[in-house]
Amino acid sequence: MFQYSARPDLLQGRVILITGAGRGIGAAAARTFAAHGATVLLLGKTEDNLNEVYDQIVAAGHPEPVVIPLNLETTLPHQYDELAATIENEFGKLDGLLHNASILGLRSPIEQISTDNFTRVMQVNVNAMFSLTQTLLPLLKLSEDASVIFTSSSVGRKGRAYWGAYAVSKFATEGLMQVLADECEDISSVRSNSVNPGATRTGMRAHAYPGENPLNNPLPEEIMPVYLYLMGPDSKGVNGQAFNAQD
Repeated sequence: MFQYSARPDLLQGRVILITGAGRGIGAAAARTFAAHGATVLLLGKTEDNLNEVYDQIVAAGHPEPVVIPLNLETTLPHQYDELAATIENEFGKLDGLLHNASILGLRSPIEQISTDNFTRVMQVNVNAMFSLTQTLLPLLKLSEDASVIFTSSSVGRKGRAYWGAYAVSKFATEGLMQVLADECEDISSVRSNSVNPGATRTGMRAHAYPGENPLNNPLPEEIMPVYLYLMGPDSKGVNGQAFNAQD
């Protein structure tokens, strides 16, 4: 496991947007960031899930989060612009962006994947991530210390049979992270890095590996040290790097 001990006020005063914040790693990150002082913006497609995370954070006495229901599969350009305008009006900047939302798609040989399925996975995992990054970048540049975390995968670093569109989308994720990191190097406060969560006890993992005993995998909360490190000031200057949550 990545070794890092975060001080309680690590993210005090920071505004951080998390995609896929309604469950799994995204929900754990939202609760963890809030517990360390951040105001978290909960973006996801299922409002009931987002509201549940909202209630958990408020009940714990942490800064009140913001719920942003948005389906990244169908989001239109003007909706990204409206989101950016809302964040600017409310907070004046954005200090962090965790790209966590993604879909698995079909695990099958390339020759059996339909164009529609491939396109759907790329839309959620790559196109929407690109659009959100591009639209929110001016707000991130207004922060004195902004961090963008891209969620990768082991199959986005070395291709593996039957992982199809998902693996391709994670290679694209690594590429977008590297390009953005290189563009922002030395000319802004924005740093970008990727995290491979590894085998974690989530619904997506259970769907991908139905025969696996989920109890053998850590809970999302247990892999949070690397996310805290990258989202906080201790990683200032760390840019364009590929991290593993579980070493």
